[in-house]
Amino acid sequence: MNNVIKKHEHTREEKELDRIKHVDTCSAHTGPIFLTYKHEEKLNAIIENCTKNKALYDFVAEDGVKHTVWQIDDENTIEEICHIFKAIPSVYIADGHHRAASAVKVGLKRREENENYTGKEEFNYFLGVLFPHKELKIMDYNRVVKDTLGYTEEEFINKIEEKFIVKPYDPKVENEKTIEACEVQNNLQDGQLESTDIEKLQYRPEGKYKFGMYYKNKWYVLTAKPNTFNAEDEVESLDAAILQNNLLEPILKIQDPRKDNRIDFVGGIRGLKILEELVDKTENGVAFSMYPTAIEEIIKIADNNKVMPPKSTWFEPKLRSGLFIHEI
Repeated sequence: MNNVIKKHEHTREEKELDRIKHVDTCSAHTGPIFLTYKHEEKLNAIIENCTKNKALYDFVAEDGVKHTVWQIDDENTIEEICHIFKAIPSVYIADGHHRAASAVKVGLKRREENENYTGKEEFNYFLGVLFPHKELKIMDYNRVVKDTLGYTEEEFINKIEEKFIVKPYDPKVENEKTIEACEVQNNLQDGQLESTDIEKLQYRPEGKYKFGMYYKNKWYVLTAKPNTFNAEDEVESLDAAILQNNLLEPILKIQDPRKDNRIDFVGGIRGLKILEELVDKTENGVAFSMYPTAIEEIIKIADNNKVMPPKSTWFEPKLRSGLFIHEI
């Protein structure tokens, strides 16, 4: 409400309504909003000291992610943490824009319904988890398009070459950063990886303005040509914006990727092999692998009250829903 908690994405009304109904019906927030703040050394030292104590929860979830939770119940420590956070000017929504918007709207609704409203009711607050920005991992958020509008292979490549340098991907000569899995990297270093295995690897972009494209059973490296985007603009120079403005919209006619059912988004935690599998199920589909957005880019955009293109980021770690519940 006061812009202390800053956003970087637009929300969709239909998704908000679904979450509003859920929160209002359950009278609870069951999934935390994923927040980040600029790294604060004093706070980090306090947390590091607290983690020397016995954990309240320590388990591995079904998805293989380990969760360890410590409780801080010392009043002096809590007061010190609050004092430090009061000096932090802003925190940023990393993941959970719809949950945040829904929590606010349920709170406003209940204010109107409560004749004795004081501002201290639990519906004035939402459940959040905060991570220092240096400890976040932003993964690639990749794109799969179900069809290429009937273009022949030659036509499609020619259209793309108007805005991108297009080269077939040769995993034998690309940088090791393009290797898709740490296990494969280790095997390669140990000399255990056969050349036939190398040829099966997918292309993971090693820097900004580069994209992988899987099309017709082949991987390509796309590099955005100079002057096809405004490098001085923090939003237009994002890879997600470059791909949208120079390929997805003008060539594949995807005007609004949030609503177009021809495009799907695949979080980087699922790897790149899944892109091949999804495209191979289509008759004429295409997939794009992305370079992860930097947390500094997100903070800059949020500080300037701008928004990023849809599905620009995939954050890890994600706290498991239902682990903490905030009743309102």
